[in-house]
Amino acid sequence: MGVNESGVLKQHLIDPEICIRCNTCEATCPVGAITHDSRNYVVDAEKCNFCMACVPPCPTGSIDNWRVVPKVKAYSLEEQLGWDELPAELARESSSADTGLVAKDGSDAAAEAPHPAEALASAAVSGVSAVAAPWSAAHPYANLYGPKSTQKHVTATVTGNFRVTEVGKDYDTHHIVLDFGQAFFPVLEGQSLGIVPPGVDAHGRAHHPRQYSIASARNGERAGYNNVSLTVKRVLEDWDGKPVRGVASNYLCDLKVGDSVQVIGPFGTSFLMPNHPKSHIVMICTGTGSAPMRAMTEWRRRERKSSSAEQGKLILFFGARTKEELPYFGPLMNLPRDFIDINLVFSREPGKAKRYVQDALRERAADLAVLLADANTYVYVCGLKAMEEGVVMALRDVVSQSGGDWPTMHQTMKSEGRIHFETY
Repeated sequence: MGVNESGVLKQHLIDPEICIRCNTCEATCPVGAITHDSRNYVVDAEKCNFCMACVPPCPTGSIDNWRVVPKVKAYSLEEQLGWDELPAELARESSSADTGLVAKDGSDAAAEAPHPAEALASAAVSGVSAVAAPWSAAHPYANLYGPKSTQKHVTATVTGNFRVTEVGKDYDTHHIVLDFGQAFFPVLEGQSLGIVPPGVDAHGRAHHPRQYSIASARNGERAGYNNVSLTVKRVLEDWDGKPVRGVASNYLCDLKVGDSVQVIGPFGTSFLMPNHPKSHIVMICTGTGSAPMRAMTEWRRRERKSSSAEQGKLILFFGARTKEELPYFGPLMNLPRDFIDINLVFSREPGKAKRYVQDALRERAADLAVLLADANTYVYVCGLKAMEEGVVMALRDVVSQSGGDWPTMHQTMKSEGRIHFETY
């Protein structure tokens, strides 16, 4: 934080009205300045060092907010956790012209935080994920609907709700189709949207939106229709295994055909698939992290049928506890093997050793090393946060064993928008 001798700082804040609680900022922050509770994501003024790593990856722009305040009146974490909206611009702040506000290095603290475009370069050197889209990706629309947009939300109608895991098992995952009618809601593979659950929480406040990756191709779940699909797991326990009923997931899984749903978004401008011929896509996912991979695969499948252009390789590494808990298992097995290279791993199969996606990556090291060295290869990782480190270590081993330099390759892939992580 920029502080002058009189104790004035420029405080970094997150707008709770826009934030969709996707955890991108907290996962990106290299100094642990961002935390959250069940309601809000907040920034600790004592830890924030204006590195800007969290700004470019934010899908909504909620992270890009600042207040110039006396340090003794800095907004505490407790205050921020209780907000439903940001405080007024002039609630505690004074202009740098009035206070002589300067940063520790003597520069004007009001100008200390770089413009988001400039932050792109600094953020690219931290974390594991690219913040730029592939050069050939189609232009995305983002933030068309939301609290700070002209239209707060768009209404979609449920036209399908199907279970995509074996009935009778604990892992209840649904494929939900939402139709937007005549409303404008264009999406690309890799983007997400927000669902606004009805009702209020225990404190009487409206539920905040929940983010879900889109599982359908850009021209609709059904080609030519203005609809999208989502892959939603019914949440019945928390991270500690204690019973809990997830507000949005249970709401969505219980929807009936004809029900109306409030939607915001779309979100995402970097986790997008390449469009140029011969581009290769490596997809690594677990559970409902398969949603954007299904979208990319389906678009490629449709392109294959309608175009004579030579396509690049598709290779999928998909992990679940058991075959029965793996979404879309049946349709996945019906895809032609000359179209997609499928590698399935299961961590809870009776009588078998646990296997994870990083194990399959190492097993396919020879093929992956060739792909990773190709400038036309794009890597996408989606699923639980716990998988991220294992995947990165496996990719490092694959490259190192083939004689390559992983840090250099990784940095090149990030700068070129060729490696993307979306974990939660």
